[in-house]
Amino acid sequence: MREVFQQELREVQDRLVEISGLVADSIENATRAFNESDVALAERVIEDDNRIDALTVALDELAIQILARQQPVARDLRIVVSALRISASLERMGDMAEHIAQLARYRFPEKVVPKSLRPTFVEMGRLDVEIARRLTELLRTEDIAIAEYIRNEDDKVDELHVSVFDKVLGEKWKGEAADTVDATLASRYHERFADHAVSIAKKVQYLATGDWIPADD
Repeated sequence: MREVFQQELREVQDRLVEISGLVADSIENATRAFNESDVALAERVIEDDNRIDALTVALDELAIQILARQQPVARDLRIVVSALRISASLERMGDMAEHIAQLARYRFPEKVVPKSLRPTFVEMGRLDVEIARRLTELLRTEDIAIAEYIRNEDDKVDELHVSVFDKVLGEKWKGEAADTVDATLASRYHERFADHAVSIAKKVQYLATGDWIPADD
């Protein structure tokens, strides 16, 4: 019975890794669609989010079945409960990627943001893709050094997010109202994507070490 339980826990981990990989692909495609005004790629991201949603639902159902059948305790219980919370964060990360793709689709064939902000969004997208790839590796290996790396990269995303607000609220900003809204939304989606990755990284770090990282750390 114990061997079956351990197999189920490994399946939970494998499914989390699979979903995380799909989320990483989604944010990479979304940022390309956003920066290059690629409407076909944007449509693919929007369609692929349905798969991410379905996989997270299936994972949640598996975790609930494990809780009901195995009644885990101590660390095993924390693993299953954490999987449910990580699944929710991955689903939200997929949603953020989808939202970025939707902006690209809505504004096609035009670029979503004015030229002055495009380098900022290219860098934000690069950081989010890197964070997502490292997150998949973290879920596969539980290497806590990766968790620290993700938190540090999130700080860079936060700085860029603030810079976007400074730009659109500054006196030199010449963008139209739609430009302001699009830039603000896109920046927020990138920032929230990275925040969810940090939330997952903290949960993995806690499972690996038993030490919880405070939210404002």
